[in-house]
Amino acid sequence: MNIRNLIKVIFIIPSLINLFPSVNATELITTKEKNNSQSKSFHKSTNFLSESINDSQKISLQQLKDRNTRSSKEFVKNEYQLLLSYFSNGKKELEIQSQFQSEKNNILNAEGNVIVFYSGNTLKADSLIYDKTNKILKAQGNVSLSIGKQLFNMVSFQYDFINKKGYLLDVKGLIKTDNLIDDLSFNFATSKIKNAEIFKQIKKNKVLNTPNKVDNWIIYTDKIEIDGKKWKSKKALFTNDLLELKQVKMEINSLEAISSKEGLSFKSSLNYLILDEKLSIPFWFGNRNLTKSNETFTFQNKWNSGFDNLEKDGYFIGRKFNTINLFNDFVLDIEPQFLVQRSLKGNTKSFVNKGDSINANKVKQDTTLVDYFGLNSQIKGKISNWNLEINKQINSFDSDKFSNSIRIKSNLIKEITFLNSRWEKSFFGIFRDRVWNGSIGEAEIYTGYGSKLEKQNSWEVNGISHNEIISIGLGSFKGEALNNKNLVTGIKGNLFYSLDQKFPITVDNLSNKFIDSSFVYIAEPIKKGLSFNTKIELFYSFYENGNTQDYLGLGVGPEFILGDFKNKSFDYTMISLLPFYKIKSGDSMFKFDQIPDKFTLNIAFDQQLYGPLILKSNASLNLDSDSEDYGDFINSKISLNWKKRSYEFGIFYQPHNKAGGIAFTLFGFE
Repeated sequence: MNIRNLIKVIFIIPSLINLFPSVNATELITTKEKNNSQSKSFHKSTNFLSESINDSQKISLQQLKDRNTRSSKEFVKNEYQLLLSYFSNGKKELEIQSQFQSEKNNILNAEGNVIVFYSGNTLKADSLIYDKTNKILKAQGNVSLSIGKQLFNMVSFQYDFINKKGYLLDVKGLIKTDNLIDDLSFNFATSKIKNAEIFKQIKKNKVLNTPNKVDNWIIYTDKIEIDGKKWKSKKALFTNDLLELKQVKMEINSLEAISSKEGLSFKSSLNYLILDEKLSIPFWFGNRNLTKSNETFTFQNKWNSGFDNLEKDGYFIGRKFNTINLFNDFVLDIEPQFLVQRSLKGNTKSFVNKGDSINANKVKQDTTLVDYFGLNSQIKGKISNWNLEINKQINSFDSDKFSNSIRIKSNLIKEITFLNSRWEKSFFGIFRDRVWNGSIGEAEIYTGYGSKLEKQNSWEVNGISHNEIISIGLGSFKGEALNNKNLVTGIKGNLFYSLDQKFPITVDNLSNKFIDSSFVYIAEPIKKGLSFNTKIELFYSFYENGNTQDYLGLGVGPEFILGDFKNKSFDYTMISLLPFYKIKSGDSMFKFDQIPDKFTLNIAFDQQLYGPLILKSNASLNLDSDSEDYGDFINSKISLNWKKRSYEFGIFYQPHNKAGGIAFTLFGFE
């Protein structure tokens, strides 16, 4: 499963290596005259600085001394007076603001609201010591580091500029993964961010859900060690829940990260996904690279289990290997599988007889050891601005069944601008793809290749939500014929448009969508009440043999939502009914895309049982009187989920194609 940009968060600290200069520095001192001792401390600072500045800077120093003779009231008006000094070549490299500063034996001490600026990085602390001889900087007490939109709090920070080594102690950070790469080169000098906006609270009292993406993470670690361009931590905790750490966290062990001109890379040992501080699930990141052209990371659960009766004869388990870096931005993921139910039965019903056509009827056959193993693999990478993904599935290693057991799908995808909007352009290739087509059942695509242009858009106006899809495709396919088992080959083109809308009838108006820690089970407030859902679809396709088919689909139906999902039991119910009718004409030359089922009733039902336990189900009931499957459920799914504010975990089963598995989702906040 993908958790977008999860591990970007671990790369922000290498920029600390260049936070402070090894030779040149600038001190920016503020003082507030309250009594004689403070005035004495102020004069010590000015004496030290007067030896280090040129004539033009001594004028500013004299002006400051003159101000010291004015009345206290006049001085307090300018609460902090700034004194600027230059070292070595006189270029301003590092700025230090504080209430008090002094120097002894070439060691600079700054105390009281210390703020340090350098190369777009900002550091704040209670006190700071800089050893100019040994080039060692130490910051203590309420240390905060801000780089662009990234924020880190810590107890202590130290860095040795000669040996390029340092550490951070007791770190808590707020990471915004969408801005991470840009923030590494963030230039404070050209930024309009004000000092008051830089240091903000990491802990949130209220948050807003960010649908379909997780961009913000909180990181905790006891210690981060820096050694040149490498930094490491024995253990770091990450959570997407900005309200608290209890619901879900990821424990990353033996973490190492390396920065370079090309980007950032990291590795780790065995890691754990910890749910409600009770259940620990091991997973593996593998080796990952982060560059400007590839800002995507995934994390993998090492173990996988599922149910597939058609391809694997039932239950199976799999274990992923460590991700393999092939070259440049390309990686390989491999998951060997053991087909448990096939091995226990000693036979298989997933393949045709040797020598039969690929789309002949599957028959029962005895199995051997090589039939008990399968393999899933994936190659992902970037070619220029295109994303390439190749997925391969093997369901038996028996050489006699090999051509029937292998399936391959590839996609090359890129976002483009077309008609003043964003579209997704893709090229695809298929070898033996299985398609479920309503009451027609399973259909086989033997080979296929082509291109597709697609746009998806969602928006809301006056409480009415809209979801729109436009798709244009052209390809060449070899697949099962519509009315027989023969394989036919031909070119196919299609146009598709759909618009889903939700009209609130009697729905509670939410003052805002923010949630706090009292929302234990949900990521956003429930919109209770009655709504009506509508669906419009337009479809047209043409084929090389002269066939065409098209339909206009219309649907409208109610949706009821009751409860707040905040109490312990039966505090949430959702029921949705959507009759959908297709006015169709023509036929396809293939079985896999023939328009099925002129009239269906789509049903969805969700019910909280107890606490976070929720039952979810959806199905399509065939109401086409001309169909052999009239009155049957043709597409169905049932799941039992453990639903919390920051994650959802569940098991599901799909009776229509006899498949099932485990699903896990993280929710994002800001």
